[in-house]
Amino acid sequence: MSDEKAYVIANLVINDKDTYRVYEKGFFPMLKKHGGEFVTFDDNAKHFEGTTPIEGRVIIFSFPSPHAAESWYNDPDYQALSEHRRASTVIKNLTMIKSLPVKK
Repeated sequence: MSDEKAYVIANLVINDKDTYRVYEKGFFPMLKKHGGEFVTFDDNAKHFEGTTPIEGRVIIFSFPSPHAAESWYNDPDYQALSEHRRASTVIKNLTMIKSLPVKK
């Protein structure tokens, strides 16, 4: 079992708030099911550098391990729920990054 946490960063543009709310309502129970924790979101992230500025909402959440993050994403129940997100947003990216390993 890995000691490193995993963080998921999503950047999306919401086009249909009502349909996205259906996704949000089911998102938190799915996150909890896989040991995930909501960190934060921002609808007005500040872009400092780079060729691809942030658009829309940035969301950050964490999992106890990369395996837990992958299990969340691959969960058939999450995939069914995510159809509401896909129908209501333009996803710019959905990225997993690992934390630094915990030194013992």
